[in-house]
Amino acid sequence: MSENVVHLHKNTDPAAVTTLTVVPDASPARPVPLWVRSGRAVKTAVTHEKTRVAARAAARHTSYTFNGGRIVARRAWDGRTGSRYERYMRTAEAAGNMELAAEWEERLQRFRDARHRRRMDLLHSPVEAAKGVAVGAGMSVGVLVGLGVILAISSGQAADVITPLSATIEFIALLIRIVQIVWGPALTIGPFLALLALWAVGRKQQAAPAWALPATVRSSEGEPITPSIVVKALRDLGIAPLKAAIKEMGDAGASMLGPITIAGCGVEVDVTLPSGVATDEVQKRRRKLAENLTRHEHEVFITIPQAARTVRLWIADSGALDEPIGPSPLVTDETMTADYKKGRAPWGQDLRGDAATLSLYQRHLLVTGLSNQGKTAALRSLALWLALDRSVQFWIADLKGIGDWAMFDGIAQVLIEGPSDDHVIQATEMVEDAVEEMNRRIEERRRDPSIVFQPLIVVVDEAQLAFMCPVVGDDKRPYGGSKATSRYFMAVRKVHNQGRAVDVLMWQGTQDPTDQNLPKLVREGAHTRASLVLGTESQARMALGDKAVDGGAAPHLLRQGLDKGTLVVASDGITIPAGQASITVRTHFIDDEPAAEIAARAKALRDGVTTLRVVDQGEERDALADVAAVIGDESRLRTNEVLKRLHALDPKVYGDQWTNDRLKALLEEHGEEPKKSHGVMVVHRDHVLRALANRDTDGSASAS
Repeated sequence: MSENVVHLHKNTDPAAVTTLTVVPDASPARPVPLWVRSGRAVKTAVTHEKTRVAARAAARHTSYTFNGGRIVARRAWDGRTGSRYERYMRTAEAAGNMELAAEWEERLQRFRDARHRRRMDLLHSPVEAAKGVAVGAGMSVGVLVGLGVILAISSGQAADVITPLSATIEFIALLIRIVQIVWGPALTIGPFLALLALWAVGRKQQAAPAWALPATVRSSEGEPITPSIVVKALRDLGIAPLKAAIKEMGDAGASMLGPITIAGCGVEVDVTLPSGVATDEVQKRRRKLAENLTRHEHEVFITIPQAARTVRLWIADSGALDEPIGPSPLVTDETMTADYKKGRAPWGQDLRGDAATLSLYQRHLLVTGLSNQGKTAALRSLALWLALDRSVQFWIADLKGIGDWAMFDGIAQVLIEGPSDDHVIQATEMVEDAVEEMNRRIEERRRDPSIVFQPLIVVVDEAQLAFMCPVVGDDKRPYGGSKATSRYFMAVRKVHNQGRAVDVLMWQGTQDPTDQNLPKLVREGAHTRASLVLGTESQARMALGDKAVDGGAAPHLLRQGLDKGTLVVASDGITIPAGQASITVRTHFIDDEPAAEIAARAKALRDGVTTLRVVDQGEERDALADVAAVIGDESRLRTNEVLKRLHALDPKVYGDQWTNDRLKALLEEHGEEPKKSHGVMVVHRDHVLRALANRDTDGSASAS
């Protein structure tokens, strides 16, 4: 045990001297003053989002009440004075419509005359009212006394003469007592009811500052379209001759405009451009025009009608084009049928909000656009409608091969599904078979001109794969390409040339069109050409043709991902406004489940169709080994979980056709089967491994 030695004398040895440095403790942090902490708390509370929301709500509802009162007061003022007529008259003068201004002036004069007569009648009304009250009271008393006399004669009591009169007096006294009871609460509640009514008026009119309105309203706000706004937007386009001409016009440019009419979820107006301004100059500035009108580019459409130097503007209500258009009549009306010759397929709505229906009678069809924009859905919805006509036959090649057309199994006579070169070859041979069928029908028509054939619709979805196929056949002819030796190209061309006459029609869906994957002669052979969003104007011309694009068709200006299902259509099978070369259609989307239900209705109308179905199954898989792989280290697994994992492992092989029954049959084939555990069917890992071992043993025995 060591002891501390305390020396009583000073140690003079410098080497033995130890310097002790004393470090003072850190001084405690100064407390934050109360006023600073209070200020921070107040700032946090004031700037918090909940506080802002509450403040906006308070300001909004207060403004509703206050501005509602202003609106009611203005309506009352307009009703009592001629200010409304004067306002309309000034608007008509500003628009240069002097006939309308004169009409409003005449109405104002009639209103003033009628008001003068009413005021003069008020001078005589008190005397006439008093006379009326006296006469009415005398007649009422006389009637009551007469009733009393009749009652007295009937009862034999003279006192009954005044019974009706006394009953009436008691009833009036009862009404007075009721009014006395209700009057006090009514005086208390009345102002609150009046404020509530003013609030309701203000809320309906959204009479509040923009910053206080709800987010949904703020995001969709936009100025109403008036003649002055349209003229100002045109003036500020940056077209010098147009700006100079508007300044020189005595009516400030109002004579350029036709009437602004409501058209669906927007308005429409024709603009006659002054001399020296070309229509394409306005078309090229679509974005600037839209922004001048406080709209997004996709909310303004510019088309060229037949009138010279005229552009037609369709301006959507802010945010209206982002709202869905509702389900297809095919989904909502289970009694709907189709008529290939006389009917029209319900495809969607045009920009005016009218139903857009398409005639498919003897028209080849081409639908194109960028990937994943609704091309297959738009094409399939037409086929689903036409399938409700039991006389129509379908041959379908789905070169995407993910089941988009699977519901046509049992409707189509041929159904090819898969993206491989082999499937392209089969699709090519299918179109060549359609050419042979067409030639057979033509020969029969020559022998018997009165013969009528059942329509045959040949559908090739993702047709760009066929045009781009590099495979060369045994006859040295390529399946793809756009030359005269290309088998698919030439088969489609032959159907386009003569198929319409004998009701053999070609429907194609392609994506991202180019001259290589959509040759010129093929795209121009379609009677109905429709395009979803595209990347460039040159692609728009490929899809719809120069005439449609020069006339205002602009699928390249649609928004990728946001305008899914919106098509620009050039066809004589759809109603297009006079003078226009195309129409924009927002198509109904029919999902897979309702599509399957519509297909089931179509199958019920038919006597039964055996579908030749070719499906891409990919590489051969060992199903039993895959079951063991998806179970992994689990001792047992529910059968539905096994099926989910198999589907995730290979969706093409383990698709909808793999069910609990098929899994059970697989295990039973090798001497095992799923068992129940706690009332749920499960697959045991040991059983699967034993089945694998049994199969391998059986295989080895058979091999030996």
